[in-house]
Amino acid sequence: MAKFEQVADELSRRVRDGMYTTSQRLPSEYDLAKEFAVSRLTVRKAIELLIRQQLLVKSPGKGTYVMSYTDKVESGRMGLQGFTEAARAYGKKSRTEVLSFGPLDPIPEEIARVLGRDQQANKTVDLLVRRRFWDEEPMTVEHVAICHEYIEGLQAHDFEGSLFSLIEKRVPIAYSHQEVEAVLIDPDMIKLLHGKKGDPLLLVHSVTYTADAKPILYDISYYRADKYSFKSTLTRDRV
Repeated sequence: MAKFEQVADELSRRVRDGMYTTSQRLPSEYDLAKEFAVSRLTVRKAIELLIRQQLLVKSPGKGTYVMSYTDKVESGRMGLQGFTEAARAYGKKSRTEVLSFGPLDPIPEEIARVLGRDQQANKTVDLLVRRRFWDEEPMTVEHVAICHEYIEGLQAHDFEGSLFSLIEKRVPIAYSHQEVEAVLIDPDMIKLLHGKKGDPLLLVHSVTYTADAKPILYDISYYRADKYSFKSTLTRDRV
């Protein structure tokens, strides 16, 4: 890990732990450089990283401030990340339980359409069902339909870590489109997510693509609404 990333991780931890609170101005780059025994350029790169991750915001001539912070996981706050990457960014330990994995047959019409299987020579789609944990607390259940060519030869146990890391050994991941809706928990999710009748869930449909717009996977996942939020923070460019 680069030095500026180490500084960024520590600053992020301080925000999570409440050492730096919402709307608080951070110490100057000079003071942070002195504290961390690094150059001001290293501090500047760390701050720029956290600005891109929408944890900090810079006010010209005034300094760098902490954005409004929530203890919920904000999907998309740090760009396109997998669950394992997001857990690491939030200082959590992640664990994955593979519930099932194998060829999807027959392939539902919607999944075939979204993944463009009708136009592909290899029409095989694999279905991966996983339960994801943060610090041993169940957070989400994923149903991921994946074009077979991107995971060919892999076994169920291979998916106990980062799916994105596995896929990126074969093809670069460029972007993902998401749609989010609120639903009520059903009996299966009550058991898997340790919920109770009437709890709200976030049902997320996402399609992940290569840079040349080829679909890689179609993910239908259930997230605990008490732990997750899906939102974007828009910052105004100065013109």
